[in-house]
Amino acid sequence: MTKDNKKIGGHLLADQLSVNGVDTIFCVPGESYLGLMDGLYNHKEKIKLITTRHESGAANMADAYAKLTNKPGICLVSRGPGATNASNGIHTAFQDSTPLILLIGQVSRSEREREAQQEIDYKEMFKPMAKYIAEINDADRIPEFINKAFYISQSGRPGPVVLSLPEDMLIDETLSQTTPPPNIFQSSPSKSAMDNFYENLKKAKKPIIIAGGNTWTKQAVKNLTKFVDDNSIPVLTSYRAQDRFDNRNENYIGHSSYAIPKETRKRIMESDFILALGARLGEVTTQGYSTLKVPDPDQYLVHVHPGINEIGSVYCPDIGIPSGMQEFALALSSLPKIENPPWLKWCKLARKEYLNFIKPTTMSGSLNLSEVMAYLNETLEDDDIVIVGSGNNSQWVHRFYQYRDLGSQIVTTGGSMGYAVPAAIAAKLVYPKKTVISFNGDGCFMMLGQEIINAVENKLNPIFIIINNKKLGTIRMHQERNFPKRTIGTDILNPDFVALANAYGLDACSVTKTEEFANIFEKAKMNQNATLIELVIEPNVLGPTLEIGKNI
Repeated sequence: MTKDNKKIGGHLLADQLSVNGVDTIFCVPGESYLGLMDGLYNHKEKIKLITTRHESGAANMADAYAKLTNKPGICLVSRGPGATNASNGIHTAFQDSTPLILLIGQVSRSEREREAQQEIDYKEMFKPMAKYIAEINDADRIPEFINKAFYISQSGRPGPVVLSLPEDMLIDETLSQTTPPPNIFQSSPSKSAMDNFYENLKKAKKPIIIAGGNTWTKQAVKNLTKFVDDNSIPVLTSYRAQDRFDNRNENYIGHSSYAIPKETRKRIMESDFILALGARLGEVTTQGYSTLKVPDPDQYLVHVHPGINEIGSVYCPDIGIPSGMQEFALALSSLPKIENPPWLKWCKLARKEYLNFIKPTTMSGSLNLSEVMAYLNETLEDDDIVIVGSGNNSQWVHRFYQYRDLGSQIVTTGGSMGYAVPAAIAAKLVYPKKTVISFNGDGCFMMLGQEIINAVENKLNPIFIIINNKKLGTIRMHQERNFPKRTIGTDILNPDFVALANAYGLDACSVTKTEEFANIFEKAKMNQNATLIELVIEPNVLGPTLEIGKNI
């Protein structure tokens, strides 16, 4: 505070973040926002400032934090290289509909439009991957812009907001005061829309619900489950949204994703009524837009989504309902039960197919990852958090592990490599007492693996698992299929992961046999320190049913 009750802009900004309930910020410090850093010093007892080693790590931590808390993740980076590095997480947040606010230190206003050092026009840079981008050029308007960022990032279809902060603005004096945080609103379904939906559902013979997207709450899942159980409707989850519905529920029939069984694909195409609940019906969920025809699906389509611009953007639904998941699920729970629906046998057969699909499969080598997943299925608590990176290694988790509780799966639908390590840090910060497991391919881990130091620095104990086949597995799979015997660039040299983890201060071990895993994992769960477990598999193994030289 300066004389006459004036503050510098950076202090007012920190105060306004606190008013909006911010308790954690992920950053790489930069000289372009020193005024804000000084303001955060005033809140160091209430706001944790987590210093990452790369801005992509900071942005991905903010994304995971938001997914776990249902409030915006806050990422703070410097101009130029800092912003470009953070763009990885912004793209993830956009595709995943995650509320995230990126604050970027910017060159001084007097230096703008001269290509000053590290100067970038962020309105142009982030235009395709953010809901709103602005620059705060007047310190008096800081509360206005911060509240607007919180509102836009959470309303409708959630997503990232980018605010540029000129460094001289952050040290300008202002008499402005903080303002109360904004109220966040979501649309609710109208009675006529629900009546229309219900009457058409009663006419269906083979309905399917595809659940996914954001704005879910535990109560929303509970309300959806009641409706599903009352009416025995089969439920699929969209790509990497398996925690939106209990996988052990007798009406759950799998997820629509890569490498799904042909039976699941057939059931989607044979269905006559689809309720897309929160899912965007993107490329992966629709198997390259093939299970549902564009723009007019063969199935009667009801599309419920919080973003009104998403409805009809690819598919023309028979009924489009702009609504948050909490609001729509509440309306679902009050609908009358459908007596003797004709799809009961169809649902039971689909459930049987799903249960057969998740049985452990054979695998070359002494370590069978499907049996590892079966063990985790039996031993993990419903609300333990399983985080999965990108690449073919993720197929074992997605196929064989059954998610039970909302928030137990933290992933990126955009397929960005390196996500699982920083996401585990965020998960442990939010839920320090839960078991947090971070699954990484060897290539995925090497993207942002250095962020494991944050576990040591912040006294966190996630379990990092690396599935090591010395390959960039997904690309190698495509090479083997499309250009056999001409593979290049996908064999990789890895460090000694155990020695690397030890150097960072983690406990670590390597597992080469299935029977070794259980004892090592149980010790890791009890460990107060972070643990890295390397799972060494055969180099020719690229997936649960994919092996070079056998079926590729």
